[in-house]
Amino acid sequence: MINPKIIDSIFSAASIQRWNDYPRMVDLVELDKQAHKFIIAYFIAKLEEDVNYTHLIEAGIFEFLRRVVVTDIRPDVFRKALKQKGKELNIWVINKLAPSLKDIDDGAFLAKFERFLSDETLYKKERFILKAASYLSTKWEFSIVYQTSQFLNGIDEVKKEVEEEIEDYYELIGVRKIALNKKLAKVIDLSGRLRFQKRWAQTPRIPETSVLGHMLTVAIFSYFYSIKVNACEKRLENNFFTALFHDLPEALTRDIISPVKYSVDELSDLIAEYEISKIEDDILPNVPENIKDEFKYILGLYDGKKDEFSNKIIVDNKVKIVESLAPYNENRYEAIDGLALKQCDKLSAFVEASLSISHGIKSKELINGKKQILQSLLSVSGVNFKAIAQEIDEEFGTSGQMQMKIDF
Repeated sequence: MINPKIIDSIFSAASIQRWNDYPRMVDLVELDKQAHKFIIAYFIAKLEEDVNYTHLIEAGIFEFLRRVVVTDIRPDVFRKALKQKGKELNIWVINKLAPSLKDIDDGAFLAKFERFLSDETLYKKERFILKAASYLSTKWEFSIVYQTSQFLNGIDEVKKEVEEEIEDYYELIGVRKIALNKKLAKVIDLSGRLRFQKRWAQTPRIPETSVLGHMLTVAIFSYFYSIKVNACEKRLENNFFTALFHDLPEALTRDIISPVKYSVDELSDLIAEYEISKIEDDILPNVPENIKDEFKYILGLYDGKKDEFSNKIIVDNKVKIVESLAPYNENRYEAIDGLALKQCDKLSAFVEASLSISHGIKSKELINGKKQILQSLLSVSGVNFKAIAQEIDEEFGTSGQMQMKIDF
């Protein structure tokens, strides 16, 4: 079960401005920062040993939800508050979110959230990786802020503080590679640039969401889907990171809207071929060798094709497309719920349109797009995505007056 209010909270991060006490050449929002943080955490974790990826994903989601609640606290003040009043702050966060979280996974999600906030030794290595990733994503943002803030008193002191903090994370191989501007830094930079590409670029929308932020919302939806279908750990991990990276090639090709992509015969095939060549030329050479095959798999590359939205398993080191993953819910099969991830992708787009319409921005493109998405939503493994969308729409349409519960 997932409540529409949690979905609303997740998307509210698209309206949370970062560095808003400095002049910025572009809007920097919390949703994009969190998405970039998750991407960086993936690469750092893959260069380490003994990382539990379920814990990494859950810890990242927990931190994200807490940050959404305490949105009015500046990051530096927030860190000090956690040190001095962490217990009281965490209790307040739980009290704010508990009514909306209590039904997810029959209460297990909320229980894990409470344990995570109350016990700092829980998920210790995963927390450290996320902290390093958070720092690197903040440092990437600051490089933008600094360009327009050099005339301000004190900005060089901030720059010095930001640059010195990296020493706290040098024990992580991935941090050293990124800091030294090695190949991996190019992938991190390419991912960050997806915050500049706006979704639904042909129409005004509130709140605006970027391709980068959209990737994270789809990944979070994939997590809730995975726990609903009792996915094994590797399947949950693959679902989350496949969703997180599903639009990465758009950093090279730009966001091509579906009506254009599919309205011209063979255009979608041409785009897919171009994406594959760009991935092979500009992304994979910069990915660490030890995870290159795995990264190709979650990007949907196999047998000279690209298809991230098919149900896949690996048998005898070969990718196999299957109709149902029920018989393959074991770590050894490396399963990916591609069909469900496509529904998560559509559901995220539906929420983007519905939220804007609820704020009074009702363009023809949004209304028609929302209608088409709703018609295309399906049930996968017992999860009715169309029903989820309808209840979300009803919640947003009544300005939050009705608290609906969704079977997710």
